[in-house]
Amino acid sequence: MRRLFPIVHLLGMVLTLFGLSMLLPLGVSALIDDAAHWAYDAAVLITVGSGVLLWFGTRRVRRELKARDGFLLVVLIWSTLPAFGALPLLIHISGLSFTDAYFEAVSGLTATGATVLSGLDALPPSLNLWRTQMHFIGAMGIIVLVVAVLPLLGVGGRQMYKAEVPTPMKDTKLTPRMTETAKGLWGVYLFFTLACFLAYGLAGMDWVDALTHAFSVMALGGFSSHDASLGHFDSLTLELITIVFALIAGISFTTHFLAMRHLTLGPYRYDTEIRGYLTVLAASCLGIAFYLWQSGYYPDFPTALRYASFNVVSIATTLGFSNTDYSLWPIFAPFWMLFLCSFTTGAGSTGGGIKMMRAILLYKQLYRELIRLLHPNAQALTRLGEQVVPNKIIYAVLAYFFIYIVSIVSLTLVMIVTGLDTVTAFSAVVACINNTGPGLNLVGPATTYAVLNDFQTWVCSFAMLLGRLELFTLLIVFTPAFWRK
Repeated sequence: MRRLFPIVHLLGMVLTLFGLSMLLPLGVSALIDDAAHWAYDAAVLITVGSGVLLWFGTRRVRRELKARDGFLLVVLIWSTLPAFGALPLLIHISGLSFTDAYFEAVSGLTATGATVLSGLDALPPSLNLWRTQMHFIGAMGIIVLVVAVLPLLGVGGRQMYKAEVPTPMKDTKLTPRMTETAKGLWGVYLFFTLACFLAYGLAGMDWVDALTHAFSVMALGGFSSHDASLGHFDSLTLELITIVFALIAGISFTTHFLAMRHLTLGPYRYDTEIRGYLTVLAASCLGIAFYLWQSGYYPDFPTALRYASFNVVSIATTLGFSNTDYSLWPIFAPFWMLFLCSFTTGAGSTGGGIKMMRAILLYKQLYRELIRLLHPNAQALTRLGEQVVPNKIIYAVLAYFFIYIVSIVSLTLVMIVTGLDTVTAFSAVVACINNTGPGLNLVGPATTYAVLNDFQTWVCSFAMLLGRLELFTLLIVFTPAFWRK
């Protein structure tokens, strides 16, 4: 057990910082007097108290983390924090079960946006702010945030960073020190969040709503302060702002960081994912708009293009906002959007899914095998831009994709066995594992996940954590080899 003390020590630090982050919605609640501040008083006391207790009780046992310690710490953080993040909701909302509150907090921290709550318009603004603030904290990775401050406490953080950062090229460094890397990424993230906040406020949202939705958009989360999501505002201007910042959030923050650091657009030009990302989205927006217009769902092409563009970009980037109930569209359109959310966003973005980089590598490997069938003696290399991709990365991507498909099929079958119809079960699993939010049928954009029973809700919570931790980070903890000395 003493071997686990350093891990528990760091978990206590993270928990303490997480509790302190509740001071923002507490301050907002006190400022606007929305009657929720007492829930934050208790939540802050419990969270910070638990964190300090864990930290203080294990302070004498400290050592540099090994790789497997990093994996275990990441899993512990992401499974423990939702229990404390659920406290303000659990304390304030009468009748809310722990299962539903934990699901809501997991959805917040994983930037999924699936919700069991209704009546959001009547919920205290500070609670809606806390829900989206969990998006903000979790999206870039709370581990990266902690990497920036752990050295100040005398603890290195590289193992946690490697276990959490969502990209197949995890060893790529932006700066010589991991601390500077984390600070650089968060600096860019904060810059775009502030820009989104100001854009929303200047476009007519009240400032609490603007901050709430800015947190959600830049995290590609999907929580809103209104049951009708962004459709509540019925504003083309707000929809265009959302599309722009969702597109920004779907691009690798590594690319944003390099572009801003060197004050040049070169990194965008050389990013191998962006061309595929923008091409897929543009073609899908135009194609679905034309399909809806020709199907007679909308009277003219401009109207069809407005609704198609907003919802396609929102779902494909795993944001999860909606401005209409797209589950009522001809069935091809919502299923195509679910397919897009599986791979469209960039590695190192705040989006979910397998990421565009992996999709490109899978396509290139398929083409490589076809060439080998035609020319068995040819030396076919897989390249990303000018760089030759080593076979070990190709093998890792193939293994990842296999586990991804197996996870979706397995969890869908589990949901079907519990009594859900196939469309609801499949779309719920896909939406949760890709951290998208709304699915189809019973869990569509006009409904909530409250229709699920407790077991189904826990399955979806597991799927969200599985997707957010890029499958391997979570699954490796369940292997016997992980626990052997």
